[in-house]
Amino acid sequence: MSETTTPTAEFSLSQARTIVGEFFTPNPWIYWTDFLISWTLGIAAFMLVDTPTLLTSDTAWHWPIRIVGFIVSSLLYYRCALFIHELMHIREGRFNAFRLVWNLLCGIPFLIPTFVYYTHVDHHRRKHYGTKQDGEYIALAHMPAWKILFYMSQVFVIPLVAVVRFGLLTPLTWISPTLRNWVHRHVSSMVMNPAYLRPQPTPRTLRIIRLQELGCFLWILFIAVRMFAPMGLIPGTLSPWFLLHVYLTGVFIVTVNNLRTLGAHRWVSTGEEMTFVDQLLDSVDYPKHPITGAMWAPIGLRFHALHHIFPTMPYHALATAHHRLMQDLPEDSPYRKCSADSLPQVLTALWRRAKKNRS
Repeated sequence: MSETTTPTAEFSLSQARTIVGEFFTPNPWIYWTDFLISWTLGIAAFMLVDTPTLLTSDTAWHWPIRIVGFIVSSLLYYRCALFIHELMHIREGRFNAFRLVWNLLCGIPFLIPTFVYYTHVDHHRRKHYGTKQDGEYIALAHMPAWKILFYMSQVFVIPLVAVVRFGLLTPLTWISPTLRNWVHRHVSSMVMNPAYLRPQPTPRTLRIIRLQELGCFLWILFIAVRMFAPMGLIPGTLSPWFLLHVYLTGVFIVTVNNLRTLGAHRWVSTGEEMTFVDQLLDSVDYPKHPITGAMWAPIGLRFHALHHIFPTMPYHALATAHHRLMQDLPEDSPYRKCSADSLPQVLTALWRRAKKNRS
């Protein structure tokens, strides 16, 4: 059972779908344009961090350019990365070219190929949400506040874990079935709960996993060769500062994403199965501040409650659909209780609830 107050009315899924029924078709032009422009501008801003002389030879401007370039590139890369969320909700067999290009340009270089997020579907299974079968849920509202700090502290480790996972463990799994099983169950999922155990894959899924793992391993090998080859042996040898830049970018992205995740739900589940309305009330929409909201919760993720109602609704339709629902749903609809004014407001409420819990 949850701690949420019993709603004054039930939520009619059929009524809501009638109101927003025209918003379920993903527009490939929006996906391609958004992703490719974000990726291209992200690359350009990333390059300015290392080579501000591309803009000016005046050294007084170099550090301001580096700082702005770092923030802009990190936010754009973050936006690109979160297209993985959309890909999990687009029906298999559709957007195949986009899936391939996203993996080649983003998933593999960022060490987040699509297979690490296949388990996301469990977060949307009504019988799994908020239970131990949901790897993306921790009952933080019932835990001491230090658990929130511990969750945030992982941002410094996750980029390094990804390198170890694909650069060291991947080739070892080719020769050890036992290690292969352990790696798949323990360190192959993009989840919140470190105790989550991933189910064994089907033979078809395993082939996809191995192919994507190979791509990540070869990418790490390519970077390592360019980093550590004797000077002059390979053209374009990377500076040691490149690794620091990549690491800090990873920490920035994971930090913003973790804060977004903390604000996506109210985390009141006690581990038992929740009703659909309780799941809805446990999720949060942020309809205000669309510009800043699109920075910390891009690709429609600021409408997380609406996403849990209609997981297959494309990101580019969520804002309009939310407006339509707020306009046409009954005044006592539980959905109206899902909106929050800001991320700090929700995070502060979570922190206060957690501080009431004993260590």
